[in-house]
Order: sequence, then C-alpha cells, then structure tokens
Amino acid sequence: METESVKSERSNRSHKSRNSGINSHRSRHSSRNQSSGKAGKMAPFQTTVNLTNDDTREGHGQEIIEVQILPQNDETWGTETHITGNTSEQSISMENVNWPTNDGGSLACQKHFEQILSLLLCMASFFSPIAMALLPKLGFFPSTFQNEELNQLTKIQLLDCNAECKGLLVTLTTRQLLLAIALWALFFRRPIAVMPRIFLFRSIALLLVLISTFSYWLFYIVQVTESITKAIVDGTEAANYKTLVSYAINFSDTLLFIHYVAVILMEIRHLQPLYYVKVVRSPDGESRSYAIGQFSIQRASVWILQKYYSDFSVYNPYLERIPLSKQQRKALSTSFKYYDVDGSIQTTPHQQSQRAVLAAHARRRDSSHNERFYEEHEYERRVKKRRARLITAAEEAFTHIKRVHDQSTSNTLDPNEAAASIFPSLARALQKYLRVTRQQPRHSVESILKHLSHCLKNDLSPRAFLEMYLIESPVLQNEKEHHNQSWSLICDELLSRPIFDSCVFQLVQNDVSLTVSVHKLPHFNITEKVVDPKCNKFVLRLNSETSV
Repeated sequence: METESVKSERSNRSHKSRNSGINSHRSRHSSRNQSSGKAGKMAPFQTTVNLTNDDTREGHGQEIIEVQILPQNDETWGTETHITGNTSEQSISMENVNWPTNDGGSLACQKHFEQILSLLLCMASFFSPIAMALLPKLGFFPSTFQNEELNQLTKIQLLDCNAECKGLLVTLTTRQLLLAIALWALFFRRPIAVMPRIFLFRSIALLLVLISTFSYWLFYIVQVTESITKAIVDGTEAANYKTLVSYAINFSDTLLFIHYVAVILMEIRHLQPLYYVKVVRSPDGESRSYAIGQFSIQRASVWILQKYYSDFSVYNPYLERIPLSKQQRKALSTSFKYYDVDGSIQTTPHQQSQRAVLAAHARRRDSSHNERFYEEHEYERRVKKRRARLITAAEEAFTHIKRVHDQSTSNTLDPNEAAASIFPSLARALQKYLRVTRQQPRHSVESILKHLSHCLKNDLSPRAFLEMYLIESPVLQNEKEHHNQSWSLICDELLSRPIFDSCVFQLVQNDVSLTVSVHKLPHFNITEKVVDPKCNKFVLRLNSETSV
C-alpha cells in the first residue's frame, strides 16, 4: 500500500522562553493532503509527527521527532500525515549521545568464520585416511620405501597389496562414503540461527576431531619413518602397506564414533521433555506453553522463536486501541458548558473551558470500565457484521466463475483475468473488513488479486480464499516475517549454560517482547491398582419417585 503525504515547511522562526522552567509552545502551519482516490491504495492509519525544537542551556538546539499512530476515520481510505511543531526548552547533554552501532557486519563475520573453520577441520579429518593410504603409493616417503639398504624384493613386498589388502581398501572406501554423508547431514547443513555464544557440544565434537586427527597423523609419521630404521638395525619386520591401510581404517572408525557421540549430544539428548516453558508476548499478552527438553539458554531461545512464528497469531499494533464507530467518536467530542449563576467569581473563558474539560474527564474516569465493556462489545459486533457481509460477498462472487474444460470455447479467461473480473464485486466488503480489523498494512490490492488468482486456479472455495484474512495466525502468514529476523536475548545467566528450573529470559524485537519462564516437569509416580472382578456387580434400588 502506498502512502502520500504533504509535509509543511518548517518554520525558521522560534523564540526562546523568557522565564526559566516554563515551556512556551508555538504551533506551526500543518497541511493535510486529500486522499488520492486511486484504486488499489489502501492505507489503514494516520500518522502524526511532532518536530520539537529544544534549546539547551548553552543555546544549542536539538530536534526530537515523535511519531504517533492515530485511529483512522472509517469513511476514508487515504493516509493523512499531520506535522505539528512545538518549541520547548530542555537541557540536553551532548556527552550522553550514543551513536547507533551496526552489529550486522560482526554477526555475518562470526557466522562465516565459524562455518569456514568447521569446514576446514572436517575436510582435513575426512581426507586424512585417504591420504594415509595413498601417500606411500605416490612416493612421498622415499627414505623409507626406497631405502638403499633394502633389496629390491623387500621394497616390492613393502608396497605390495594382496587380496586381503584390497579388501581393506574397499572397506576404507565404504566407511569414508558413510562418513561423508554423516558429516554433510550434521555439520554442513545451513544453520537456522546465529547465536551469540558458542555451541558447547558442537565445539566439543570439533575438538575431538582435531585431537584425533593430530594424534593419528603423528603416530602415522612415526610408524612409517621409524619402522624401516628398526627393521634395518634390529632385524624386526617393517610396516608394510597393508598395515598402513589398516591404520587408516582405524582412523576412519574413530571419526565415525565421534560422529555418533555428536549425534547423541546435539540431536537426541534434547528430545526427552524435562521442562515446560510459558511464553508471554507483550504488549498484547498472548501466551503459549510448551514441553521442552534439555537445551542451552540460547538454543532454547531459537526453539521458542520457531514455535512463536508457527503458533502465535500476528501481532497487530493498530488494535492496541479499539477502533471507534462514528457515534462513539461523536459522543467523545461532545462539548460541555458551565455557567456561573451567582456571578461571584470572575473567570475567563479559558478557565471555564479548563474546568469543563476536568469535570468531563472526572465523569469518564468513573465509568471507564463500563465504557470499555461497551466499546469491546460494539467492536465485536461490528467485526461479526463485516465478516458476515464479506463471506456472503465472496460466495456470490465465486458463483460467477465456472471452470471450462472444453478447449474450443471462446471468450475464456485465464486465472488472473478471472480474478480481476470478480474482484470488484467483493472489494468493498473486503475493504471494510480489513479496515475494521486493521489488516490493511499487510494486504495490498496486488497481493489480494494474486491470492484470488491462486484460489481460482486450484478450485478453492470462497472460505478457503478468505482464510488468510479471517484467521490471523501464524506469524509467518505475514510476508514481512519471511526475511531474516533479529532478536535480542536478555538473561542474567550465561547463554551457553543449560536451562534450569525457574530460569527466565526475554526475547526482544522492536516493541514486541517474549518473556519465557522455565519450570521443571514433575516426577510421576505411577502405581498399579488391581480391581477385583467380583466388585463389578450392582443392585438397582427403586423408590416411588424413581422414573424408569
């Protein structure tokens, strides 16, 4: 949806207050544009921007911008922007100004650094068994396998690979293939979140891989270089190629066992529910409860966000204040007049208006709960009324479209043309419903036509078409939530520590916050109770008032 507004020019004239401690307010010229009236522009709210010129004690001025969302008139579609300027005197210290920092670059660097480090370590460990089997054949150890003190027959026997050795090579190839699939499934998948702290179990697995790779290479080099020397000096049997292939297979087995441990710690350990968490969203107070396993605090926050985007309804900030009807707005704008019948006190008209406003507010405060009750009841009635009209209009519009299977029929329409032809018949009812439920920022005319064309193409019913507008859940239904989302995690504990009973943390994004409280599930003691079959007998007792 597009918004058109005309901003008035800022006045260059501002006067400082003569008296200290008293704020003087000057109004500027405000202009309001008229709604353009073009089809397809649906704006759900009005915006007021206050530009406040603040003069410090040293004479330097700063400008503070305040944005306020105002309820929209039910009769207008356009977005009206009002700009008012107020000049006030405040003391602001320039030393308290903190420039906003951009953490996007650091998060991206952290994400890519961890991925590159894990990739290099996994690749080095994966290709190490293969290299151990190939290096002797490629002549990388000439001082060992091409030693001049060895005769030709001994050199051939050291590098010879018989049938048993070839079987070991096939075993090594198979295990390396399984290890490649395991590494791809566990370590090379796309991460769902960038967390502020390290993932402890993943780091432990990578550390074990690093230690194993270093240890096996160390013993491999020692085994290859010193075995020939000992064989020449002591006359012992030298390590042949079959021994090196068996050594590489043992290294591959070690990597597979480390992978099994990583799967247990990273993927299986948290499957058993140990806690239940209660998630409360502020400011609307919607809540959900889930059973959760043993996670760290930062991983639990990622798990909570996945549930939030799939289970919670879309938060609509424009419904914080209930939209009022024309009669309710007229009642709120009623003026009160007070007359001084005695005439004993001379009051100015300004003082009389202030007294009238204070008295009116006092009466409204006494009956605020009643007004709130009737406002909510009236709003629910209006929503149900607009909903019924929308369903009726959609059903009538869908009756004008019929799928044609005959290719020879002329004057046929494709799904886009059919959607554009029936949209005007339901546009007004849909417009009013979206306006009263404050959903217009999420649904443009183009998106509605695209959704209508999709429903016609797949033979969906009118209620299936209206499901997107009648049911405001989950959060991912909003297209704006499909991109990368940044949340701030607030907790008193270290984020890499596991969750515990009575643990509380908070996730914050702009004006929305999710407060998560963790509680331990109770221990269940189930005992067996045997019922005697002889006890399953009954006696019917009747009296004069019993009806049979």
